[in-house]
Amino acid sequence: MSHSQPKRLLLVEDDGELAALTQEYLQKHGFLVDVEADGLAAAQRIPREQPDLVILDIMLPGQDGFAVCRSIRTDYPGPVLMLTARDDDIDQLLGLELGADDYIAKPVHPRVLLARLHAILRRTGRQSPEPRQVLEFDGLRIDRSRFETLLDENRLDLGGAEFDLLWLLANHSGVVMSRDDILRQLRGFGYDGSNRSIDLRISRLRKKLGDHNPARPRWIRTIRGSGYLFLGAPPQ
Repeated sequence: MSHSQPKRLLLVEDDGELAALTQEYLQKHGFLVDVEADGLAAAQRIPREQPDLVILDIMLPGQDGFAVCRSIRTDYPGPVLMLTARDDDIDQLLGLELGADDYIAKPVHPRVLLARLHAILRRTGRQSPEPRQVLEFDGLRIDRSRFETLLDENRLDLGGAEFDLLWLLANHSGVVMSRDDILRQLRGFGYDGSNRSIDLRISRLRKKLGDHNPARPRWIRTIRGSGYLFLGAPPQ
């Protein structure tokens, strides 16, 4: 069964705490969100990576949002939402003249931001993502609507915490997730350096997935010093 791919956003924001909260919220609503804190780096990444939408702060180190928007417009046709703490009509007009598709002032309620993103995607002909309920890999099927996991057509007996962890990792297949990333998305707070619950849950999950040889894992690989990587590649 084929599934539409979630939309990939690039959030260009140098406030680390705000960026993490925004990233977490949008990922819970079906988006894949990368974060960039530097304007110059963003100006290079956007044309190269071609995200489905860019959320672009104005006040950035390296290069401000206006300069970034101006520099990418010849090579990036996707929508840009400018985000700034300055609620100024002149800034708004300048951003729109430089090629931004919309403009929103901080602080903004997450639901308002989400609504604006969906509106931009509809207006620009880029369909908004629908949260997926089933993930399928080579021999593994995870059905969120039925709370069911099948491995080589055999049903796995996963607890709720194990299922949530597997869904999170599988939904970020090919992306290294740190303990901090995992705890923030599962519990709403980050890793404090002493909580080993994620490692224990990973260990139990590996056993149920048949990943008995850590040197040659089929599903979950430990990236030393970084976190965990889900190896399955969803069908295109």
